[in-house]
Amino acid sequence: MTADKIAVKKVSEQVEERIKGMIRSGRFKEEEKLPSVRELCEMFEVGRSAVRDAMTTLKGKGILQVKQGEGAYVRAFNTENFFTTQLMLPDTKDIRELFEARKMIEPELAGMAAEKRTIEDIRILESFLSQEVMANWEADYEFHMKIARITGNGILVKLMAFISASTRKAMIDVHQHIQSREDISNLVGDQHNRIFKSIQSGDAPAARENMIRHLDFVEKLLVKNVLTQS
Repeated sequence: MTADKIAVKKVSEQVEERIKGMIRSGRFKEEEKLPSVRELCEMFEVGRSAVRDAMTTLKGKGILQVKQGEGAYVRAFNTENFFTTQLMLPDTKDIRELFEARKMIEPELAGMAAEKRTIEDIRILESFLSQEVMANWEADYEFHMKIARITGNGILVKLMAFISASTRKAMIDVHQHIQSREDISNLVGDQHNRIFKSIQSGDAPAARENMIRHLDFVEKLLVKNVLTQS
């Protein structure tokens, strides 16, 4: 008979969890200064190195802001920072779950955009389509965000920003891969063009279908990229 080994958390990880729990509970409030390292050591009954390591980790995750000579402060919640630091898409399960969400939302956004677009919307959306511009990850991000903005629904725009920020690191890696493969680069460019044309012509069903096909393709690229690196 075999049993899985029980993982024992390092002291610094336990301190990190305690601090995060106190922030969630409201014990430490947004923009409030944390107790000093010495006070936290006494509070948690641990050494200084454990507290310092925990605070360094929390700073890296965007949860704390450390001001030189002043101490550590709780950062105000920020959607993009949260997803950028908390969800880095380390495995295929994360990617597939993320794309399940994207495929529930973005095709409908594309359909709505086809129904609501203006001449100015089309001009801006088209500006992201050249191969030179689309080679940049930010342009790809802005293309999808502009589609969300065309809908005029502020909640959906925030939701898209919430989701899109989580793909940042993985999409940067994929864009590097795309630029090394002209065939893939051309395929992605063609997919964006199809989405654009269907929105431009006001064809909502085609916009939805083209968005689904594009997301299916990008999901496969991301999964393949993760498997190659693992």
